[in-house]
Amino acid sequence: MKQRSGPDCEAQQLRSTTARPSQPDNRHIRFSVDPAEVDIDRLLQLFQYNAFWARDRRREDVERAIQFSHPVVTVWDGDRLIGFARATSDGVYRAVLWDVVLDSAYRHQGLGRKLVETLIAHPDLQKVERIYLFTTYQQEFYRRIGFDENTSTTMVLMGQTVEFLPPEGVEMPRPR
Repeated sequence: MKQRSGPDCEAQQLRSTTARPSQPDNRHIRFSVDPAEVDIDRLLQLFQYNAFWARDRRREDVERAIQFSHPVVTVWDGDRLIGFARATSDGVYRAVLWDVVLDSAYRHQGLGRKLVETLIAHPDLQKVERIYLFTTYQQEFYRRIGFDENTSTTMVLMGQTVEFLPPEGVEMPRPR
């Protein structure tokens, strides 16, 4: 095979050998789908410093949210909780991703993407027709993973206690 030479070839060789900023070695980072590994105190701290939308959450509310979520993913650097995400789903038609958060010191390393991909790769979400999520500022991040904006089907009943009377003869269970 004849070796190419000339200015174009030298420029190509220079481009291919020019050092790109290297990603940190994250082989020690551990992803877990075991809900028993969620440390509520560490999660509240992660929320406090890395999620403006979750800074004021109460412990008992977070515990309840996790209790009703499946799957749940945590990300660990040794014994430090650096990432978290959870989902709720009917297992067939719809799922919603919630509370996707990564410690700011670990962003831009591919870990956030891996966190979301680990969550949606869970076997219990594999056959779900649509996976939804809510985000304030991270639309581009989620687009790169494959999400699209949906402006036509979402409605919200926000922040109010709604009292509905059940139909006559229907006895409602107590909250869990």
